[in-house]
Amino acid sequence: MSTGGAYPKKPSKTKGQSMTDVTITAADGGSFTGYLAKPASGSGPGIVVIQEIFGVNDVMRGLCDRLAAQGYVALCPDLFWRQEPGVQISDKTDAEWQKAFQLYQGFNETKGVEDLLATLAYLRTVPGVGPKVGSIGYCLGGKLAFLMATRSDADCTVSYYGVGIDGALGEAGAITQPLLMHIAGKDKFVPPEAREKILAALGGNTLVDIHVYAEQDHAFARTDGIHWDPAAAKLANDRSDAFFAKHLK
Repeated sequence: MSTGGAYPKKPSKTKGQSMTDVTITAADGGSFTGYLAKPASGSGPGIVVIQEIFGVNDVMRGLCDRLAAQGYVALCPDLFWRQEPGVQISDKTDAEWQKAFQLYQGFNETKGVEDLLATLAYLRTVPGVGPKVGSIGYCLGGKLAFLMATRSDADCTVSYYGVGIDGALGEAGAITQPLLMHIAGKDKFVPPEAREKILAALGGNTLVDIHVYAEQDHAFARTDGIHWDPAAAKLANDRSDAFFAKHLK
């Protein structure tokens, strides 16, 4: 699985793939959009793709398209809709970083998880999806992916360098389905003591597979990002590919 392109102007897709924006109803009223990508066959296991702090941008859409090319039906919901619908920014300018952090600081995590649960339920109703549905998240989405493993009925989950997971370890006992975690050893947003808490709490759980990339910083798998490491990204993505193939197909 590739982690998206360098913010391509147009998402890539293979012949026969379909891509569209859909509308999802929130549990507490209102609605939000999501980017849906289907494989050429029109059917396959589902995967909820959980955004970084930059919204449902070209990177996240590219991730969905690439998952669709692998035979999955991928859906990335707009989790910032309660603050500003339709955010699509990059990591290329200071102004965009400032906006991204403002959105992150204003994000209601509880409501965000509720919106992900609504997204998961919606994805299960999409024609051609099933029988299994998983989730995958990056950065902000990496923390939310952990919470999906503890609060949802997703069949499996992948978390990339989630920030703040150490504060949610009290929920670890609720994990009932496989969880794959990719942790950056030099993540500037996850200090060593936080990483050690995660390893201590989850290392003995047979449902949880944790990989620490000792020399990597946060977002090492974001293609062309400041900390992108092609070799480490490939290793992590190959592991994610195998994990989804085992637990969803």
